[in-house]
Amino acid sequence: MPKRPGGPASLTRADARHIWLHAQGLDVSAPFGTGAAATPAAVRHLGYVQIDTIAVIERCHHHILWTRIPDYRREHLQQAQSVDKQVFEYWTHALSYVPSEDFRFFMPAMKRHKAAPKTWFGMVTPADLRKVIKRIRDDGPLTIRDIDDDVLVDKHHPWASRKPSKRALQRAFYDGDLTIGARAGMLKTYELTSRHFGWDKPPRPATDRQIADHQLDRALRSQGLVSLESVCHLEPSRKPAIRAAIEARLRRKTLVAVALAGSKTEHWAQPETLEQTPAQAGPTVHLLSPFDPLVIQRKRLALFFGYDHRFEAYVPKAKRLFGYFALPVLIGDRVAAVLDLKADRASGTLLVQQWSGVGAGSAADKAAIEAALDRFSAFQFAR
Repeated sequence: MPKRPGGPASLTRADARHIWLHAQGLDVSAPFGTGAAATPAAVRHLGYVQIDTIAVIERCHHHILWTRIPDYRREHLQQAQSVDKQVFEYWTHALSYVPSEDFRFFMPAMKRHKAAPKTWFGMVTPADLRKVIKRIRDDGPLTIRDIDDDVLVDKHHPWASRKPSKRALQRAFYDGDLTIGARAGMLKTYELTSRHFGWDKPPRPATDRQIADHQLDRALRSQGLVSLESVCHLEPSRKPAIRAAIEARLRRKTLVAVALAGSKTEHWAQPETLEQTPAQAGPTVHLLSPFDPLVIQRKRLALFFGYDHRFEAYVPKAKRLFGYFALPVLIGDRVAAVLDLKADRASGTLLVQQWSGVGAGSAADKAAIEAALDRFSAFQFAR
């Protein structure tokens, strides 16, 4: 990459796109290999895979993995979580699957939550917590459906449960005392964290500096080119610690400043990333989940790709541009269309409710997207 005298390396938007696509594993067909082992490898590389409840089509955690693992099967994630215990669930910027070796980086957050739980859990008493933890310790893992002795209460929130024990289970999960040992759709099976992982003693919690280095490493690995905003997505309080980690690496010359064409935002990359800029993405076609790591940071997506995505599930129908659950379609290094999809599970049919072109489409684009839809439909309905 060219470098300004005494200044940062300069980078075109096209080169920035190629770096990000390569870091995301979206410029080749099977970057993490095949079979069950590809799933923990993908989670490890990406750092986290978001979980979401919306089920208009396949849930996003399965969708994100299938996008990068052509032969992905849902049971591969179950094996990684429940059998091999290579991934676990916890909060990143949202509830996510995270590599199990990263557990120690989340322990300080668990400790803080236990000391000062979110207001959502304010009605959970110490007796409530002792009750559910004792039951799991004595009787083994359980789901909320296994608790049938609750006195049902009125909901205070549309997503709440009428069972008080659910809130206690969730509180113990965020405190780190319980983990989700298995998941069937959105039904979670809770287990004692120490028993699930088979620990004689838990890992040593990471320090604040180690957490900052971990978050920066995760972003560099999965984004290639980073900014403070991209490293600290939805965690602005982390910016001072991440800035300090960046400055330390700049002094050691393990990071370099990058001037991205058309942007005043500071960016950084590892020198080897700039020296080995990936070739232009080939003719890969991806139907991206709206929760895909390439899509969720929408300002970054707009800067790199010149495409403004809108998530419109909570937008009134009359104001939607792309549709209720719109998926950007990536062809090579450009967003070529946006599809609003819905799975008709009764008939086993994938419905295209709206097809919005982006830029100048072509007959070749349409044919490539239709082939990708056929592949996604086969995955969606497990054919």
